[in-house]
Amino acid sequence: MLLLPVLLFCLVGVMSEKLTSVDFEIFGNVQGVCFRMYTEDHGRILGLSGWVKNTRQGTVIGQIQGPEDKVSDMKAWLRSVGSPSSRIDRAIFSNERQISKLEIRGFSTRY
Repeated sequence: MLLLPVLLFCLVGVMSEKLTSVDFEIFGNVQGVCFRMYTEDHGRILGLSGWVKNTRQGTVIGQIQGPEDKVSDMKAWLRSVGSPSSRIDRAIFSNERQISKLEIRGFSTRY
């Protein structure tokens, strides 16, 4: 009998988890230093969905989606960590919004 309330509490917790989507652009020495690979790996470690891509302007752009706290962790990583050989000068986040369900499946590199 005790299992049912615990199970219901867990289900309500999962169902009420707020999902966030945010676009990003990273400036600095972020191409040719495995930035996309590390971004994809870190996004997967955090359980996020999204994509990452090099631009012709020498920046890296992308989108991340997932639980609010994990998206926040990824934003901090993009702002200050990146790949070991990268140099991040600036990170811009835009179009941040609440979503009812994930719009992207998995995390990938786009070309």
